[in-house]
Formats: sequence, C-alpha cells, structure tokens
Amino acid sequence: MDLEQLKYPIGQFIMPELFNEQQAMIWISEIETLPAEIKKATENLSDLQLNQTYRPEGWSLKQVIHHIPDSHLNAYIRFKQAMTEDIPIIRPYYEERWAETEEAKNGNIEMSISLLTGLHQRWVAFLKTLKIEDYQRKYIHPAQDQELTLANMLGMYAWHGKHHLAHITNTIPKS
Repeated sequence: MDLEQLKYPIGQFIMPELFNEQQAMIWISEIETLPAEIKKATENLSDLQLNQTYRPEGWSLKQVIHHIPDSHLNAYIRFKQAMTEDIPIIRPYYEERWAETEEAKNGNIEMSISLLTGLHQRWVAFLKTLKIEDYQRKYIHPAQDQELTLANMLGMYAWHGKHHLAHITNTIPKS
C-alpha cells in the first residue's frame, strides 16, 4: 500500500455539489454511529496493537483514538459558535501537538471512547435541531484563511470519523 493510501484510506473529503436534508441526515447518522463503531473496532486490542502506527511516522492507534474526540470537541464548539455568532473567527488548535501530550500517547482509550460517546450524543441532538438553511451559516478558519459553511463542515467531520475508523480497522483487521 502506498503512503497516500495509508494516509487517506477512504480518500480525501470532497464536498458534493448537492447538499440537502437527505445528505444532512446521512452525515448526522454517520456522526451518531461513530462512537459505537470505534468501540467495536478497538475492543480486545492489546497495548501492543494500540501502540502500532497506521503508517510510517504516523500516530499510534492510541493517539488516533484520543485525537477523534479532541477534534470533534473543537467541531462541536465551532458549530455552536456559527449558530450563535455572525461569521465568527474560530480558534484553531495544533492537533499534532495535542496528539503528543502524555495522555494522548499513553492514556487508556476508554476515557476517549466515553468522551466521544457523550459528545456525539449532545452534538447529534444539536444537529437534529438545525434547519437546512442553518447549514449555510459560516465561520472563518484563520489558518485556512476562508469562510466555511456548516454544510461543508458536517460532511467533513462525518468523513473525519470514517477516515480514522479506517486507520484502525486497516491496521488491525478483525479475523
């Protein structure tokens, strides 16, 4: 497998031309089911397996698992900001530095799976209250120097979860 395939096992996110209620519900459903899928993919993995990297010089599976709620917490906050402020400028974070903190490298994955579960329950409850026109609300990502719609971000974070789930399942295939 080449490096690009290892980095992006499901390909990179591409926003579809058409965004409608059906697409929103598909992505919300993917966000809703992710914690259970992560839990299932990681049950019974040993520390040796969790410390494997999904690609050369990549994060360990443990770091990937801890990264998902870190990222999705930021996403949840950004969604709430975009719904309660007028095109807010969000605060980026250094995900690669967060992944190098001690608990992200060595912490028990159950705490991040529990965090992800509760977070996604709350996030999905919030997402289900949005109207289709709400997904046109925007925020500014200063590191990317662009305005991003909530529609785009909904799709991107649904993809993000599946992307990292594939890192786990491709590294440690179930027999």
